[in-house]
Amino acid sequence: MNYILVTGGVISGIGKGIIASSVGIILKSCGLHVTAIKIDPYINIDAGTFSPYEHGEVFVLDDGGEVDLDLGNYERFLDIRLTRDNNLTTGKIYQSVINKERRGDYLGKTVQVVPHITDAIQEWVMKQAKISVDDDGVEPQVCVIELGGTVGDIESMPFIEAFRQFQFKVKRENFCNIHVSLIPQPNTTGEQKTKPTQNSVRELRGLGLSPDLIMCRCSTPLETSVKEKISMFCHVICVHDVSSLYKVPLLLEDQGVVSYLCQRLSLPIEVRPRKMLTKWKEMADRTARLLEPVSIALVGKYTKLADSYTSVIKALEHSALIVNHKLEVKYIDSADLEAATQRDEPVKYHEAWQKLCSSHGVLVPGGFGVRGTEGKMHAINWARKENKPFLGVCLGMQLAVCEFARNVLGWEDANSTEFNPESSHPVVIDMPEHNPGQMGGTMRLGKRRTMFKSNNSVMRKLYGDVEYVDERHRHRFEVNPELKHHFEEKGLQFVGQDVEGERMEIIELENHCYFVGVQYHPEFTSRPMKPSPPYFGLLLAAAGKLQSYLAKGCRLSPRDTYSDRSDSSSPETDLSDLKFLSLS
Repeated sequence: MNYILVTGGVISGIGKGIIASSVGIILKSCGLHVTAIKIDPYINIDAGTFSPYEHGEVFVLDDGGEVDLDLGNYERFLDIRLTRDNNLTTGKIYQSVINKERRGDYLGKTVQVVPHITDAIQEWVMKQAKISVDDDGVEPQVCVIELGGTVGDIESMPFIEAFRQFQFKVKRENFCNIHVSLIPQPNTTGEQKTKPTQNSVRELRGLGLSPDLIMCRCSTPLETSVKEKISMFCHVICVHDVSSLYKVPLLLEDQGVVSYLCQRLSLPIEVRPRKMLTKWKEMADRTARLLEPVSIALVGKYTKLADSYTSVIKALEHSALIVNHKLEVKYIDSADLEAATQRDEPVKYHEAWQKLCSSHGVLVPGGFGVRGTEGKMHAINWARKENKPFLGVCLGMQLAVCEFARNVLGWEDANSTEFNPESSHPVVIDMPEHNPGQMGGTMRLGKRRTMFKSNNSVMRKLYGDVEYVDERHRHRFEVNPELKHHFEEKGLQFVGQDVEGERMEIIELENHCYFVGVQYHPEFTSRPMKPSPPYFGLLLAAAGKLQSYLAKGCRLSPRDTYSDRSDSSSPETDLSDLKFLSLS
């Protein structure tokens, strides 16, 4: 087993996750089996109770693990399936050590950070690195470990010390440290400054870790003199800002990262990766060529921070790339669509509605809390009446049901018991297993099966005409099954339900271009070359291509697809119609 530790210096949020994912995809393209671990030094057990404004979205795994959004990057880049134990936090480590102490495992000894906490970290990493994350069940050969935060943070010290010891335990030839640092370029001088990186490397070395590779994040390519100055420490890679994330693996590969890692870790690979990186080059080239725009209004509660909807945006991008349109996401704070904003801030209200009305499609993603729910229902009502493509995810689906109940069934106070427990028409109710007294891990989480109840469902066709799909869930409330027949009589069909037929999973509105709601989160399983069908359907409908796509048996014309098999970057080479297979 080879271990690659990715640390960061100068500032947090520097791009360690993308760089760790890019290193992984380069090695995987060489034929190696790669896994990934994300270490978060915070004391929380997991990311489940975070506000999206704290660390961005909460990513959900197959096993129900609520984890950092970087694990979503790993899954999308490497096309792997991780588990909750691939996200290691200070809280998890201390919890496991304290549980051992309570059981008497330490035989009365004084439990300390060194050696007990540091040993627990090393044992966790070594154990998790061996667990297969690919469909073939093969044990990984390389484990990429991202240490969150910044070198020098108090909370990350036990992890730094653990890896200082770890490099000797697994031997130097099996351990490599990549340090990601910032090269600032002040506008006043325009000169690239190396001092922050020098200080960061000095601090890392003082803690007992010496970086093998320094990846310099900068706005423009590194000047030769700057690169020579930093290269006195170790090998230097320039990671400047690029127009598309798909270009980052190519950027690293062009600068010899593969040959360096091959030599440094004695990896049993061909020096030059081929097939998989060719696909990434095609995606990068295609992204740069997209001209015809398609705009999606994202009506949500956390629109001030794009990271709150990272997987949603990625799922839209994956679909837009296949549909051959340039994606424009219009972020709309749902509260800006409400009457209170019209009264207090009319300019903001009209700007929000102008954004909504000028969009080709409407997306209402998941979320929690009552703020902005009326605004979301206004947006849903507009999409339904104007025959605009609409996709509601999780809470978005529940609010679509509430809106339909109010404006079509005539139940004026129809609502979710989350927002109005006294409603006489509780169309959305809390689930029996929901524990209102405990916040963390009490939702319906992880991969669950959804059975299609209709052969003519648009969603079933988009999924490849399968009988069921397995998708990831994260919710505490569900559509009231006792009221199902009232909706279906008026044309809102529950085309997907759980195995027992008790939980409503997918809704479709009859006689509408595309009005779909899903209780699960399909964005978590979207991949660059395998877009999520609900999002793909939304983009097809927004681009005016859905009906022709369905009429052709769910195939795109060659002009709208690109090859994922050829060694050429040309989208026309070795190309047949792209057929979307089941994503279950």
